[in-house]
Amino acid sequence: MESIIKDISLAPSGHAKIEWVKNFMPVLSSIDKEFSQSKPFEGKTIAITLHLEAKTAYMAEVFMHAGARVVITGSNPLSTQDDVCAALVEDGVTVFATHGCSAEEYDSYINKAIDCEPNIVIDDGGDLVNLLHTSRRDKLSKILGGSEETTTGVHRLHSLEKKGELEFPMIAANDAYCKFLFDNRYGTGQSTWDGIMRTTNLVIAGKNVVIAGYGWCGKGGAMRAKGLGANVIVTEVDPIKAIEAVFDGFRVMPMDEAAKIGDIFLTLTGDKDVITRKHFQSMKNGAMLANAGHFDVEISIPDLESLSESRRTVRNNIEEFLLKDGRKLYLLAEGRLVNLASGDGHPAEIMDLSFAVQFFSAAHILHNHEKLEKKVYLMPDQINQRIAELKLESMRVKIDTLTAEQRKYLGLE
Repeated sequence: MESIIKDISLAPSGHAKIEWVKNFMPVLSSIDKEFSQSKPFEGKTIAITLHLEAKTAYMAEVFMHAGARVVITGSNPLSTQDDVCAALVEDGVTVFATHGCSAEEYDSYINKAIDCEPNIVIDDGGDLVNLLHTSRRDKLSKILGGSEETTTGVHRLHSLEKKGELEFPMIAANDAYCKFLFDNRYGTGQSTWDGIMRTTNLVIAGKNVVIAGYGWCGKGGAMRAKGLGANVIVTEVDPIKAIEAVFDGFRVMPMDEAAKIGDIFLTLTGDKDVITRKHFQSMKNGAMLANAGHFDVEISIPDLESLSESRRTVRNNIEEFLLKDGRKLYLLAEGRLVNLASGDGHPAEIMDLSFAVQFFSAAHILHNHEKLEKKVYLMPDQINQRIAELKLESMRVKIDTLTAEQRKYLGLE
């Protein structure tokens, strides 16, 4: 099937981006070197729905070198980079993605990927898997299984599993130690503030920053905001996470109270309607709203629109909502993932770990699908250990090893 991209002539720029990130993804490079020889995915089709930028592109090429036919779409219209798409097409990957595509085009691209009859799927948020469980059940028979990149997508998978409706085994790549401990915390923390700062060109120091959600992404967002000099306020619904935030030195309060004093609001919950009408009504003039919790439902845009007299773009990726009482609120990146819609996403060194998790998740499905049930699985510990060892080796960091006596004492032998 022929690819659908914006412009093939953009490929040189895309190749340059991919070459750049390769320099900082040694674990993926090690995987590429090993598995391009054995080609374990020979004869298999892998469909990927992820943020389509350079780091994702490199992972796609590693799968291709390992023998797979790779079909890829973007998981967010604003994070798709057209030059990277063009470069992938030149390299032999089938791509259905354009930056800024409509909701209808977005769905059609995922459907086209499904038309290619994948055997393994790699999803980000659950849209691909959702279609396979609803309108595209006609392509279920060839699916061996897959993996999911995000917290939101894993929640959707557990919901299917709980109802007994999950049709194939899925690995919660997001829940692997080598993913969430680094990607969700350090990756989200750095890339989110990079996106906010380059979009607004405003200082963070001295501002009241409200972090909604203190999971691993929220921890990263709060930590980086504190490092930039912000006064950080955390809102939570989980009492244990709320205690964590207090012990980490942050103020904790309900969103109803935080709405009155916040200068910048950042949602990282994975849930809907975190900031709604009642919160907008009490916000300061000039408050800024951003989301890094995957889907654009955490900040209620319909509520914001209903309170506003006008809506206009005042700067790239910043919309001004003029409220009927004269206050102005600013929404960044349409409420979509600000770190990808307004930035380049997580650092390459971080995604080196995350995409190694994705590669080995797919390999685990490939070699074990016949004995796996229709459940959500965690990545086996030995694979996490292997990825961590490869990363440490690339960083020239050495660690101790247990003696035989120590292993015996711990009951490991």
